[in-house]
Amino acid sequence: MKQTDEVDDLLTRAGARWRADQEAPPEPDLEYMLSGGRKNRRWVPALAAASVAVVAAGVITVLPNPKSPTADAPASPVASAPAGGTPNAGTPQTFAQGNDEFLVKPGDKVQVSGQIVAAPGKTPVFCPPLAVHAIGYPPGKEPAPSCPDDFAVKLNGLDLDKVPGIKTVKGVRVGAAAVTGIWRGGAIDVEEQSAEKPLSYPAQNELQCPVPPGGWTSKPSNISSTAVTKFLTAHAAQIDGPIFRYPNGTSRGAPVVILIGIAHGDATVFREAFEKVYQGNYCVVPVLLSRSDNERISNAIGDLMSKNKTLGIYGAGGSGIYGGGASVSLVAYTPEVKAAFTPVGLDLIRFSPQVRPVS
Repeated sequence: MKQTDEVDDLLTRAGARWRADQEAPPEPDLEYMLSGGRKNRRWVPALAAASVAVVAAGVITVLPNPKSPTADAPASPVASAPAGGTPNAGTPQTFAQGNDEFLVKPGDKVQVSGQIVAAPGKTPVFCPPLAVHAIGYPPGKEPAPSCPDDFAVKLNGLDLDKVPGIKTVKGVRVGAAAVTGIWRGGAIDVEEQSAEKPLSYPAQNELQCPVPPGGWTSKPSNISSTAVTKFLTAHAAQIDGPIFRYPNGTSRGAPVVILIGIAHGDATVFREAFEKVYQGNYCVVPVLLSRSDNERISNAIGDLMSKNKTLGIYGAGGSGIYGGGASVSLVAYTPEVKAAFTPVGLDLIRFSPQVRPVS
């Protein structure tokens, strides 16, 4: 045997001994991998993305455009655990969003609250909370504050001297305030102004697995196996997830529960088929959108963001860990926005506008 071969053999054996001494790696977080990274991310910056796609198992896929899904509940009770578990007695929440309560038309009284930017010689504008580039400028070299025209709302008649805490940065006056006035389509005729007021949003409850009698116990899981991955991919038009749940914390040895959201079809039939390939803790809960639904809607939103800048969309996301509609963050929910999103499915989207009607 050559000396180099002996060295290679020694290194190989040493490496094998070292690997054997290491602790087992943590469970892969497929909630992040298989849900398109939606575990915590809610918004996709409009300035940084021309379109939105769902990432499954680290691969970006584009699926055919299915028919618009419905918000019907699963046809049968939803199981909370494998065989021997307790069924989830809960029913799906009302997913359809009251988006018309945000609808604003020219002449309506509205309010905005947030950043005010006033460049020299220009009408002050309200600027929504856009994503910003994380660039470390040297002190004194930062660019002057600004707001892209596609998202700026002109504030006609605003008294800058009454904006709380307003300051001047490189000749541009910047502050924060709540402004009430008449909507003119991209502009507001100011009637009142006051200190900034936080916007309210409909409450959302994160999806949770019902606890079976006796609680969850630790057991091995084959969620990352090829068989399970193929099964879940094959049911992309029916389910969303999987989402990892840690009911007793994330310490080593604590039980891990796999949450599957079911948007369409019979939950009992799905559970019986799933248990033929999956081993471990899991639960099934009702959701509004499947993986395919999320992909279709996300792609449609991305197309609107890139093709129609006048809609004022600056962020979007899938249903994520809340199981409801896809989210769209935008300047104002106008008749034009409503018309553009009608083919996508208004009851499948949760709009979060900055311009709010005032009764």
